[in-house]
Amino acid sequence: MTITLILLALIMVTFVGWLFSQSINVKPWVAETGKTQLPSPVPHFFTAPRVGLMVFLAVVTSVFALSISAYMMRMEMSGDWRSVPEPGLLWLNTASLVLASVVLQIAWRAATHGNRQRLQRFLIMGGVLTIVFVLGQFVVWQQLSAGGYYMATNPANAFFYMLTALHALHLLGGLAAWGRTVARLRGGAGLARVRASVELCTLYWHFLLVVWIAVFGLILAT
Repeated sequence: MTITLILLALIMVTFVGWLFSQSINVKPWVAETGKTQLPSPVPHFFTAPRVGLMVFLAVVTSVFALSISAYMMRMEMSGDWRSVPEPGLLWLNTASLVLASVVLQIAWRAATHGNRQRLQRFLIMGGVLTIVFVLGQFVVWQQLSAGGYYMATNPANAFFYMLTALHALHLLGGLAAWGRTVARLRGGAGLARVRASVELCTLYWHFLLVVWIAVFGLILAT
C-alpha cells in the first residue's frame, strides 16, 4: 500500500515538472509587442489556469490514493474477497485512452505552431476516442453484470465498479471542457484564445491516462 501511495504522489510531481518544462524557455519580460519590461517575480508558468489545474489534480490524486488504499485494506481484511475477471474489452478501452492522449498532444503542438486545421482535426479525434473509452467501460459493466458480478455480491465487485466509474466521471468532466474548447474553435475564436484550453485539456488527459494505468494495473495484479 505504501508503494502505491508513493507512486500516486509522484504523479503530481511529474506533472509539475511537465508544466515547468513547457515554460522554462519562455522569457516573460519580453512582451509580444517587443517592448522590454521588468521581469516578473512570479515564474511565467504559474498562470492562474495552470495553478488551478495543479490544485485540482492534487485533489484528484488524493481521492484516487484514498480509494486505492481502501481497496487494498479491504482486500486484506478477510477471506471474502473474490477478484473480478478482467474482460478483454478493458485492453481495447485502454488503447483508446492512450490514443486519445497521443492525438491531444498532437493537437496541442498544432495550437502552439498556429496550425488551426490540424488542431481542430486532432482535438476532435481526441474527444471521440475518449467517448469510445467511456462507452467501452459501460459495455464492460454490462458484461460483468450479465455474468452475475453485481456490485453487492462481493467487495471486489463494488471496488471495481467504484474505481472505474470514478475515473470515467472525471473523464466526462474533462469532455465538458473539451466540448467548450471545440465550440469556441469552430465558432471562429483565435488560436491565442483557445491555446491555453487545449494545453489544460491535454495535461488533464495525460494525468487521467496515468491514473487509469495505475488503476488497471492494480486490478490485474489483484
